[in-house]
Amino acid sequence: MSPPVPDGADARVGSGLAGLPERTDLLVVGLGVTGAGVALDGASRGLDVVAVDAHDLAFGTSRWSSKLVHGGLRYLAKLQLGVAHESAVERGILMDVTAPHLTHPLPMLIPLMSTVTRGQAAIARSGLVAGDLLRRSAGTSPGTLPHPRRISRTEVLALAPGLRSAGLRGGLLSWDGQLEDDARLVTCLARTAVAHGADVRTRVRVVEATGTSATLRDTTTGETRTIAARAVVNATGVWAGDLVDVPLRPSRGTHLVLRASTLPGLTTAVMVPVPGAANRFVFLLPQPDGTVYVGLTDEPVDGPVPDVPQPTDSEIGFLLDVVAAAFDRPLRRADVVGAYAGLRPLLDSDGATADLSRRHAVLTSPTGVVTVVGGKLTTYRRMAEDAVDATGLAPGRCRTRTLPLLGAASRAQLAAVEAPGRLVRRYGTEAGLVLADARAVTGLDDAELLAPVAPGVPVTLAELVFGVTHEGALDVADLLDRRTRIGLVPADRALAEPAAERALQLVSIHRTSQR
Repeated sequence: MSPPVPDGADARVGSGLAGLPERTDLLVVGLGVTGAGVALDGASRGLDVVAVDAHDLAFGTSRWSSKLVHGGLRYLAKLQLGVAHESAVERGILMDVTAPHLTHPLPMLIPLMSTVTRGQAAIARSGLVAGDLLRRSAGTSPGTLPHPRRISRTEVLALAPGLRSAGLRGGLLSWDGQLEDDARLVTCLARTAVAHGADVRTRVRVVEATGTSATLRDTTTGETRTIAARAVVNATGVWAGDLVDVPLRPSRGTHLVLRASTLPGLTTAVMVPVPGAANRFVFLLPQPDGTVYVGLTDEPVDGPVPDVPQPTDSEIGFLLDVVAAAFDRPLRRADVVGAYAGLRPLLDSDGATADLSRRHAVLTSPTGVVTVVGGKLTTYRRMAEDAVDATGLAPGRCRTRTLPLLGAASRAQLAAVEAPGRLVRRYGTEAGLVLADARAVTGLDDAELLAPVAPGVPVTLAELVFGVTHEGALDVADLLDRRTRIGLVPADRALAEPAAERALQLVSIHRTSQR
């Protein structure tokens, strides 16, 4: 039986150095999905935990994913059996135990077009059968992820009406997991860590660190101080080499953002085979907010690591060309309303970045800093467990395998929550808290708090207010680029900026009145 979900009413993410303790058991550097996972793992085992990030929650790679909870199928094709099984196990834990409120089953369609030979189709079908065996071995029920199956040409066109019908002879339908939002998972992890006693701070940069201490700088005020720790975990991803010497070969994965109206009627993810490449696909991934993500690429990256990676023209062109070959409607650059790129923190080894293992590694530097790198979003929990184990501090065994995140509940319980569907989808059982908090802070009625913040932008003022009061958002960028994902479409971001500024102002007025 899973332990109860903690009360999140007072679980608030902080910022800066003010009030930070002088010593702690575990200092976690980096608040992407892995760092937030380490903070939760350590705190849930009874350790005093301080977790910091130089920027914000989910500032780096964790917000640039495909928003999928992968079951490891692509790793089977590369005979990375351990990674594949681990991915399938962690997918099941996320979907059934820790975050059912932030995940849902996603149908995935491989159209059998004229360019796909019968031999290639047989290989793809074998891969899906192997993926289903992975699901079974991981203990995930078909009620969560149904069995794959061959479907007819008519069924294919009902699921994806815009597909090129000439030469289409049916399709292969399978199921994987999809996140409501990758950055929301990170935020939920961070707040759950706080609910278990962790002190989570943004805008705190670690200037230097050893295994027993670190120099911290408040990036807002410039203040510096030293904190003593029994262990330090470096979970900064592609920036891990800034603290310790670690051999990384980052690779860039680029996605495009389209309006759902560009491909009307699309109700399933589509895996379009890349011509001339075995077991490589471009994904079309419908999102709950009326957009479709198209990705992704795998390009090696040299030189300094940028704060925000940028897609290249060649990557955008490649993705458009592959998709355009599969659909009747030609896609043009004008259809691309947004694009984003993330850097994978892959361990260096021989071969192309696309062939490097996604297995994670936990390394200890000569000064004692524990660094966790590699891996993937789906396996963050196991990465965090291994990192905390490596510190040698944990007084007990890892608890996060059965520890629900804030807002988590069974799918039946979530369906019974009496709150707007959008809030339930993004906050689970905390949907009522989000709305009640916004009422208390602003004094506004529900109609105004739940109205879309701008035409075509479904985010609500209630979400923005909660982002400030509980999730540590300090400015417009925090709200629009990470607490919500409006910023993925620049035109929508411009429309939503006044609402974000209003939320910040309303919270500021409320806090002043409470002093």
